[in-house]
This record gives sequence, C-alpha cells and structure tokens, in this order.
Amino acid sequence: MAFSKGFRIYHKLDPPPFSLIVETRHKEECLMFESGAVAVLSSAEKEAIKSTFTKVLDAYGLLGVLRLNLGDTMLHYLVLVTGCMSVGKIQESEVFRVTSTEFISLRVDASDEDRISEVRKVLNSGNFYFAWSASGVSLDLSLNAHRSMQEHTTDNRFFWNQSLHLHLKHYGVNCDDWLLRLMCGGVEIRTIYAAHKQAKACLISRLSCERAGTRFNVRGTNDDGHVANFVETEQVVYLDDCISSFIQIRGSVPLFWEQPGLQVGSHRVRMSRGFEANAPAFDRHFRTLKDLYGKQIIVNLLGSKEGEHMLSKAFQSHLKASEHASDIHMVNFDYHQMVKGGKAEKLHSVLKPQVQRFLDYGFFYFNGNEVQRCQSGTVRTNCLDCLDRTNSVQAFLGLELLAKQLEALGLAEKPQLVTRFQEVFRSMWSVNGDSISKIYAGTGALEGKAKAGKLKDGARSVTRTIQNNFFDSSKQEAIDVLLLGNTLNSDLADKARALLTTGSLRASSKVLKNMCENFYKYSKPKKIRVCVGTWNVNGGKQFRSIAFKNQTLTDWLLDAPKLAGIQEFQDKRSKPTDIFAIGFEEMVELNAGNIVNASTTNQKLWAVELQKTISRDNKYVLLASEQLVGVCLFVFIRPQHAPFIRDVAVDTVKTGMGGATGNKGAVAIRMLFHTTSLCFVCSHFAAGQSQVK
Repeated sequence: MAFSKGFRIYHKLDPPPFSLIVETRHKEECLMFESGAVAVLSSAEKEAIKSTFTKVLDAYGLLGVLRLNLGDTMLHYLVLVTGCMSVGKIQESEVFRVTSTEFISLRVDASDEDRISEVRKVLNSGNFYFAWSASGVSLDLSLNAHRSMQEHTTDNRFFWNQSLHLHLKHYGVNCDDWLLRLMCGGVEIRTIYAAHKQAKACLISRLSCERAGTRFNVRGTNDDGHVANFVETEQVVYLDDCISSFIQIRGSVPLFWEQPGLQVGSHRVRMSRGFEANAPAFDRHFRTLKDLYGKQIIVNLLGSKEGEHMLSKAFQSHLKASEHASDIHMVNFDYHQMVKGGKAEKLHSVLKPQVQRFLDYGFFYFNGNEVQRCQSGTVRTNCLDCLDRTNSVQAFLGLELLAKQLEALGLAEKPQLVTRFQEVFRSMWSVNGDSISKIYAGTGALEGKAKAGKLKDGARSVTRTIQNNFFDSSKQEAIDVLLLGNTLNSDLADKARALLTTGSLRASSKVLKNMCENFYKYSKPKKIRVCVGTWNVNGGKQFRSIAFKNQTLTDWLLDAPKLAGIQEFQDKRSKPTDIFAIGFEEMVELNAGNIVNASTTNQKLWAVELQKTISRDNKYVLLASEQLVGVCLFVFIRPQHAPFIRDVAVDTVKTGMGGATGNKGAVAIRMLFHTTSLCFVCSHFAAGQSQVK
C-alpha cells in the first residue's frame, strides 16, 4: 500500500465548545480534541457526532500537540505533516523527509499565527525524517540497528518531537498508534544490485536534541555533560534480512567555551569557566559515552591557530587530569596542517596507524536470525564546529571499515562490487557533511539580530518569556520551544529547573507546581558563607603599589572580620568562606583606546594574585570572570563545590553615553548552587545625582 494523506481533520465551530476530530484510514476509532483534553472515540461514537463537523484538511501524519503559554493562557496547536518526500526504502519501511507542516489551533480564535511561524520554519527546514510502514510496525529512525534489536530500549536523545507527544500521553492515548517519531539529521539511501539481490546502502546521521542549537548560540558542553552538535552517524548495509552497521560519533569539545561576538572565520575562543570548574561536566560526558557506546577513542582535529590551539591544549589537559586518562586514548591530528590542499595520503600514513587498534572495536552484524557481532566502542571525532574536517575524517574511517562490513555480508568476493559500494558511500558521506552543516551553521550567524545583553547560555531560559518579543532571535528559541514546549518559559519552569532533573521538566504544569511548592519536604537547607568585596583600583596593578606597601589583600579579603572583631565570623578555620565574589572598578585606565578595546592583561594578573591570596588557608578555584572595560568581576569557589554548580551565565550592560560605551556600566555572573540561584553584580556608575536614571 502506497503512502498517502491518510489523516483527515474535521472541526466543529458551534455550538461551542470548539472541537476537532482526526480520523485515519487504517483505524475505526478517531481522536477528539476538545476543551484542552484528548479522547479516543469508537467508530459508533464517531458516527453519532460526525455530521456536525466540517472538514479542514488532509495530512500525511500527526507529530503531536505543541503547548505554549501566553501569559496565563495555554495555547495548544495540533502539528501535522502536510508535505513530505520519500528518501528510500529500508526493509519493510519507507523513509520520508518532512517538507511542510501545518499547525492547527485547538481554540476557536487562531489569531496568534506569528508565534509559531518560527517553529514551523524549523520543522520545514528539510532536516527532519520519519519512517512509515504499511504493515504498521515501522522502523524507528531515532534508534540505530543494534538498539532497535534490544528489547525495551529507550534512547530519546534523537527523538525530536518527544515533547509534542506528551499532551496525548497525558490523556492515556497510545502515541505509537497515532503519532510519528521525528529524527533530525540526514538520511541517505542507495540501492546497489549484487547479482540477483538488492543491497541497501544507508548513511544515517542523528543529531542529538539534548544540547541542540545553532552555531554561535551553542558551543561546548552544558552541566549535564551534553555537548553541542552531537551527532551519531551510522553506516549501514541491509541485504535481505541481514544487517551490518558501523557507528561513529562527533561532538563539540566537552568544556565550557564560546566564541565571543560574531566573527566568522576568526578563531578567537574564550573559556567561560575556570579549569577546575569544567571537570564535573567533562567527566559526566565521557561517563555517558562509555555507558552508551563502550570504549572510546578521541580523534582531535583542532589546529595550531590561536584559539583552536588553546582549546585543544585544554581538551588534552582535562583528559590527562580526569578519571578517564587511563582508558581513553586521544589522537591529535592537525587536519589543516596535515591535509593541505586536500591531499589525503597523511590520513593513511599518519592517522590510520594511530586508530588501527580502534578498527578492531568492530561493527554490528545481524545475520537474519541472531546477532553475531557487536561494536565494542566508538571513535569520537571533533574539530571546532565538528563539521567539515570531522566529516572528512569520519568518511575516511567509514570507508576503511566498509570492506569488513561487506565481507561479513558475503559481498566482498567481487572487487568491482566493493568499488561500487565505496563510490556510493563516498558520495553519501559528502552529502551527509552538507546536511549536518546546514542544520548547525544554518545561514551562518544570527542574522545580526543578537539581542543586546542576552545572558550567554547558562540555563537558556532564566524566564525569557515567549511574550511579545520572544521570537526575534529566531531559530535558537524556536528549537527550544519545539523541544521543551511550555516548560520553557515561566517562573515555574525556572524554579523547577533548579529543583528537579532535566528529564522531569516534561511533567505537566500541575505536577511541577506541586513539586515546587513542596520542595522543603525533599530538600534540606545548608548555610554557606559568601565573601563579597569591591575595590576601585584606579587604573590597574594596585597590588604592586608603593602607597599600599604596608597593607595586604589578606587584610581585606580574609582577615577583615577578625580585625574588626565581629563575633560570629571568628570560626574561620572550621567554617571557611564557600564563595568569593570580588569586583573591581577602573581595572584599566578609562581612556578612549581602552573604551574601544580594553586589554585583559590586568584581569589575568589580578586573577592569579587573588587566587594566591585567598588560597592561604584553603584552596579556591576560579569559577568565572568577566570584564567590561574597567569593571571586572571574579567568582572563586572551593573546589569541592564545583560538581554542584550549574547554569553559570555572564552578562554586561554599558551605561556610558546613554548606553553606547562601557566606561560606565555593570557586569553580572549568575549560577545555581545546589538549588539556589545566586547572582552577583558589580557596577560602576557616573558620579553625582544627575545620572541616576
């Protein structure tokens, strides 16, 4: 049976309440949406009411319900696939690319079209795929061949419309019967004739939705250890009932880093947290990879240019200092240096011997009856964006292993057949690179619409309400809405995000509300000490100054309570300070040159001096620091607190010349410590009373 528009949608406008029914060719029952609820009606119930409904449109399939809150009202949209094109067949299933979608409001007055246009744009981008089968049991594209064979596996990392399924799940509807599962990435399928048999060569790249986003918005890792642009690519050959599959992964360097500003082509990289503050997320990342894929080998393709070199060195030293140093091997291969002018021989002579051991991790092979081989580990490849260089090296490794895959399937006897497979996979790898690049880098940068003073990452919400201004930095927010729906943008969500795990945010608002109201039942208070100090250093390196030669920084930062004789702070030995937030003004001289481009030399000198000073009795590490011309803020923590600090975000606001220059202004650093949100602001404003506003 061919795939066609098998779903019909009808609505009833009056008498109220507004309701909608969805019927499908291969089921007697239908779905009914009314007053925010969903029910499955039997064919008799459907026939009884159908005459009062009128047809709205036909669709290929349902993706679920998108929930948005607009102020206090909750909007629901039924999301339908209205256009798709076939990419090819795999065994019993046909794979389709989504080309157009339709959002139908589940309220009468659908006056808020513009709110969802960005989400629709993301879904219509040509990067989403689903599989359909006439027999009813279709391939789950979000699972690789091995996982789909295992009973009861859940792997929602590549299941993009998961939050759209929740509304129906909430009302007890079996989503597998009614809704499609979407995967984002790239799917290439080619048929190759081997004598009288048809083999299917496929390359499937699955983009993880755990830290999804566009290039200049999302870099590095988050606190859960999920990295940007994480893609699992599966090179798979189907022959009759036999399957041979080989998996590789790519992902951003698992540290907290960013590329400040929109400087396409530049290599400036900034580490946004201190060295020790990166370790917990780094460990979480590799622990997860080992659990999911087995042994790991890292192929690091970063070059020797400025920021890339620094990031590469940081990656190496974190691995060395981590618990994974003994069992994860890192191969450093400066791709630009080695593969100049597209000459690939160095891949064979230099890279291949270093990853040869890994090629023995093997691949997955199912002979139609049983699993005969499993892949025991994966190669994790990265460059800066994990796009072009990464794709080229993954293609090289994939083609190296292809011969073994074909051998297992008994297709390696004829050299010309092997060559044919190699040619086909080579061209598919090249197309694959383009599709992933299009998703992550999109049309390059943020279309110049970057909001001024947007919190850099952190929890990407901190209540950025969907209200009226929500969609102006477009694609990133649209992706967030698609993945998190209404849990994204309310005070409740921020509270819940602090108290609960990321996974539980998908619960209904009622559950989240109760959990937040009763937090004292499952959390206990703990006292912490925070030392906050600020100093106007009048242009620089005051700690070298002759004028202050009889005073030390320790008098100010460590011994002030003792010198002042404040009673409740005399137990310094047994209860040391947990967090230091130290702010400075006039860190550099406020001349025109510095206002345009302030040097960070003093900032670095002060960071070293402060760390040395406050670590007199107990060790402290730098969590984050930020400078706006002369205003600078440092946050230091005790190292044992690092695993419990999340969602660190920084921001600066200029107030000089009416907001145009940074000679006056403020710097802020916020974070979640356990489940409490802390924010430190260091400011330097104009003198006198006239500039108060």
